[in-house]
Amino acid sequence: MSELHDAILEGDAKAAVVAAEQALQAGADPLDLVQSHMVPAMDEVGRRFECEEYFVPELLLAARAMKGALALIRPRLAAGGAEPSARVVIGTVKGDLHDIGKNIVASMLEGGGFEVIDLGADVPPEKFVAAVKEKSADLVCLSALLTVTMLSMKTTIEALRAAGVREQVKVLVGGAPVTQHFADQIGADGYGENAAAAVRLARRLVAAA
Repeated sequence: MSELHDAILEGDAKAAVVAAEQALQAGADPLDLVQSHMVPAMDEVGRRFECEEYFVPELLLAARAMKGALALIRPRLAAGGAEPSARVVIGTVKGDLHDIGKNIVASMLEGGGFEVIDLGADVPPEKFVAAVKEKSADLVCLSALLTVTMLSMKTTIEALRAAGVREQVKVLVGGAPVTQHFADQIGADGYGENAAAAVRLARRLVAAA
């Protein structure tokens, strides 16, 4: 099983898929593959990123390898009735078309055992509200790369409150211009300065809830 862990760590998508396939054929438990091999691999990727041993290209390659293996494993998880640790709705807020950072966070969350509903970029508040209601989400992650679109985060949180669903979700915000101070100002539950920090915070918030 260490082949799967190593393939993700090395960002080798083909090797990750082969390792997952072989493990499943050998009778490995799908949930154990995720929890004991894939999640630790992505945690290590996050650690290396924070230590500046890995950079964005390595992060993207690892995420792609993880997603390839997960595509094989996910149907087995569903068939076995395994529940994700939590459901996350993620998107870049209205007016902002940047999605690389958001995509990395989404992949890291998925690699961390979360079910991720990715709404894409330029997402209006009402779309976040609809997704929270439809998917019974536990977390909402809002991303912005432009200073001028940061206020869309506040508008989205207000829309969640107006729709009566703010209390059922934790809201995380992030992106280059976003700070902890801004997160506090707009009533978010947390701020992640990078993808690895966002995953750690998401886990903490879910555990607290």
